[in-house]
Amino acid sequence: MFHKPQKALSQNYLQDRNIARKICGMLKGKNADQIYEIGPGQGVLTEYLLNKFGEKLFLIEIDHDSVAWLKERFPELEDRIFAEDFLTFHWPEDSKDKKIALIGNFPYHITSPIFFRIIEKRDRVTEVVAMIQKEVAERLVSPSGTKTYGLLSVLLQTFYHVDYLFTVNEQVFYPRPKVKSAVIRLTRNEREELPCPDGKYLTLVKKAFGQRRKTLRNALKGYIPDNLLSLEILSRRAEQLTAREFVELCREVKLKS
Repeated sequence: MFHKPQKALSQNYLQDRNIARKICGMLKGKNADQIYEIGPGQGVLTEYLLNKFGEKLFLIEIDHDSVAWLKERFPELEDRIFAEDFLTFHWPEDSKDKKIALIGNFPYHITSPIFFRIIEKRDRVTEVVAMIQKEVAERLVSPSGTKTYGLLSVLLQTFYHVDYLFTVNEQVFYPRPKVKSAVIRLTRNEREELPCPDGKYLTLVKKAFGQRRKTLRNALKGYIPDNLLSLEILSRRAEQLTAREFVELCREVKLKS
């Protein structure tokens, strides 16, 4: 039975099966032990993912009506459907050491929190294919030196290669959203750890972009020691630094503080 999309959950159901097939084809899953689909809704992606990944596929869906529908439509997945919120989801004990890949049509209103959770679990999440708002996708793939480059761009690019795959028009959804969507792929890069605690790196990048029109010397004044304010890199603005340069700045601050 088709369930009416819930506006509170930002449910916009993809109707175009060709696009669904194309999205699923973007997920390689080669280095993943398990594949988790986030917010499968009516299962338009699930059908292709199940054919491709079989027993490696798991679903996380917060809407209980959708969960009931998915269990009815895909009885073989019943024990692998979690009626939970991805933002607070705890992976089962027997899967804690496994590498995972994520895929889904991410709800627009929690896109950023989902990506922050992915960054938090970066040691396990090897790959992500996500359909998100086009404007957000463009920000995440933006290189340094552009106006759309920001906090989340840096944090994701610190740990992942981020690729813009293709644009999805409004008319292929029900209900039709007011904006275009886009599909992106994250692939874990070679960086294993930061030279400073995660919290300090996050704060450093946040403060740098908190006053993005100012030079880093002014934006970070009061946060980093005065003896570091003469560093040449601080004469630039936050948007001018690559993720690699933010990591190096973090290293400098740790070594010389």
